[in-house]
Amino acid sequence: MSHQPNPSRYDKMKYQRCGKSGVLLPRISLGLWHNFGDVDSLANMRGLIRHAFDIGITHFDLANNYGPPPGSAEKNFGRILAEDLAEHRDEMIISTKAGYGMYAGPYGDWGSRKYLLASLDQSLKRMRLDYVDIFYHHRPDPNTPLEETMAALDQAVRQGKALYAGISNYQPEDTKRAAAILRKLGTPCLIHQPVYSMFNRWIEKGLPAVLDEEGIGCIPFSPLAQGQLTDRYLKDVPSDSRVARGGFLKNPEVQKNLPKIRALNAVAEKRGQPLAEMALAWVLRLPQITSALIGASSIAQLDSNVKTLEKLEFSAAELAEIEKILAS
Repeated sequence: MSHQPNPSRYDKMKYQRCGKSGVLLPRISLGLWHNFGDVDSLANMRGLIRHAFDIGITHFDLANNYGPPPGSAEKNFGRILAEDLAEHRDEMIISTKAGYGMYAGPYGDWGSRKYLLASLDQSLKRMRLDYVDIFYHHRPDPNTPLEETMAALDQAVRQGKALYAGISNYQPEDTKRAAAILRKLGTPCLIHQPVYSMFNRWIEKGLPAVLDEEGIGCIPFSPLAQGQLTDRYLKDVPSDSRVARGGFLKNPEVQKNLPKIRALNAVAEKRGQPLAEMALAWVLRLPQITSALIGASSIAQLDSNVKTLEKLEFSAAELAEIEKILAS
């Protein structure tokens, strides 16, 4: 079932250096948070992974608890990689994380060395890999010394089970502390993965300056605000949406944002692009952003998101209009 990738796959994709490292990431990366669990279609997963690689997406982002059930996204990705693209492993950046609840007992959550290193071993087995390119601590642990958590990331790199260390969901001050610890250990922090979108702008309060100072790249997740910044919610909440099915995104939040979604869509129409493409371009406007991490349920959706790269520029007037809408 081995897949023969498109020979021109690198011709159109744009790549950007991750912080001050030697790593280049595609401006659009594929996350497997949704649509890759055992509840989803393996044929659709296979089609998405193959097509993503065919259009120059080289970065695939996972976590130990992605599914459902937890672990199944890694297992399914590992199967597809082994059966379809094994000989192209060295052309990919594959990342995983640990930090949220994964298994029962006191050692399956948060940020202890015990949890992080055991979880990474489990992730490698599920994905049939000898190493991942990036291993993240998924969220700060208020009860474990940061030195212990960062030492676990350093140990994973020194063991050859990860090439680079990353952090996710860390506030600016904790990012600075984590980067200092890792630098002292000799394993620089490569990348930070925060949530960032037009509807969640917390990183603008200090994080970009820290990333610049420390030479760390940035790859925001949920840049479309869990699908709100698409054409799916222009009229109302669709019956087959994540909101209707019950999940992280709640109906009252979407209802509150509907006027802004419609106003932003009007700006996107004037720019000649769908709302989702404008929202991704807006996230990528910050120079500290290396890549935007998108989820996709179809090849058409994947292609549309990548089409964003054809129109990344904003005029001052467009940015001012967007700011006015978001502040309303």
